[in-house]
Amino acid sequence: MEHIVWIVILVLGVYTIIPTLLVRLFGLGVYREGKGSQTIFLTFDDGPDPEYTPRLLDLLKQYDIKATFFVLGSKAEKYPELIVRMHEEGHLVGVHNYSHWANALMTPRRVRLQLHHAVEAIGRITGERPIYYRPPWGVINLFDFWLLKQFRMVLWSIIVGDWRSRGGKVKIKHRLVSRFKDGAVIVLHDSGQTIGANPDAPEYMLQALHEFVAEMQQKQYTFHRVDQIGWSNESTERLSWHKRLPLSLWLKWESLYHVFFALEPVDPDNQLLYYRVCTYHGKSIALPDGEEIRKGDRVVELHFNNEMMFHIAMDTRSMVQLAVQLIRAVQQLMPKMTERILNDTLTQDIKGIYGITMINRGPKQLGFTVTDLPRGLFFVVTKLYLRMLLLVVHPEGKKRLEIKKELLTPKILAISTKELQKRYSVSPGT
Repeated sequence: MEHIVWIVILVLGVYTIIPTLLVRLFGLGVYREGKGSQTIFLTFDDGPDPEYTPRLLDLLKQYDIKATFFVLGSKAEKYPELIVRMHEEGHLVGVHNYSHWANALMTPRRVRLQLHHAVEAIGRITGERPIYYRPPWGVINLFDFWLLKQFRMVLWSIIVGDWRSRGGKVKIKHRLVSRFKDGAVIVLHDSGQTIGANPDAPEYMLQALHEFVAEMQQKQYTFHRVDQIGWSNESTERLSWHKRLPLSLWLKWESLYHVFFALEPVDPDNQLLYYRVCTYHGKSIALPDGEEIRKGDRVVELHFNNEMMFHIAMDTRSMVQLAVQLIRAVQQLMPKMTERILNDTLTQDIKGIYGITMINRGPKQLGFTVTDLPRGLFFVVTKLYLRMLLLVVHPEGKKRLEIKKELLTPKILAISTKELQKRYSVSPGT
């Protein structure tokens, strides 16, 4: 009996638990939030509902805002006039399955049939085939990744438990405000007829939403449909899901690394380059201007934003093009870096800037000295790390790793504060 239990757990883990964690925690293949200042994306699940959906549409019309409705195909067939109204008033109509069943409880064939029936039902009403999809409860199974060829799967960044009446308007409003951030994709529910929901819950949602929308518009926020987002993972749409997995995991790791080491962007408006102030522990680096960075010196350590590198790489055809674009981008950021170093009291005593990279030809024209990374355990680990990064970030990374491996060797780049000031600053302290 115990063996059967473990087999069931294993099957469930592979079929639904692990895939759901990948999309919920790492955003693999799904959209969870948008990018853009002063933007909000309202989404509504489980409708249409004959009592609450018309009132919700009235509210949205009152404030002249557009939203996204993930509707059930069975309800769309029952209340087609509400789907027509959503469509005619400029809202986006997406799919939430035909019936409100979790994909984890269905076979892959059953999921496909659910989606087919829902898409057909909505298409007959609006004349357009919906391509935006939200699985009920945000739960998927392993085979749902193949749906990404036909649909754009949308989850959320804010969920407030508005399907329950307990706590009323106050609870919903508090959670909306306390969890809010720019580009939030908010999920609310305009029906209380699904499993686990209270029938009168949408009443409190409408009350809270009325106050929330009024306050956010006073703060100059704008509301958009989910197809109007500049998505953070826009470039990954060109990748198959099994290629998105290592990329998503890598970028998640990088975000944790940035937090752990308190990295800051050189320019908040162009976050390609990050830095931190630290103590140098490597071998001494002799620089052409007579300066020398020694063990114990305070230095600025540079790091590329690998998510931005990925987006740049997706639009380049070769490693040479990628290197050229990165060098140009860094060149534009160097004056900003110099300004921060010279004017910030926390960095005025630094000896110079250094970093480790495999793109080591172009930096010389920016004033950097390029030197070998000493052989040893750190060299081996760094080389492995950078090669894995190249494999993940660049679409031609695997091909590049198969040729001229001897050229893919990590190097140290360094430049003194004196040289920075000479090249990128008109005068000290300016």
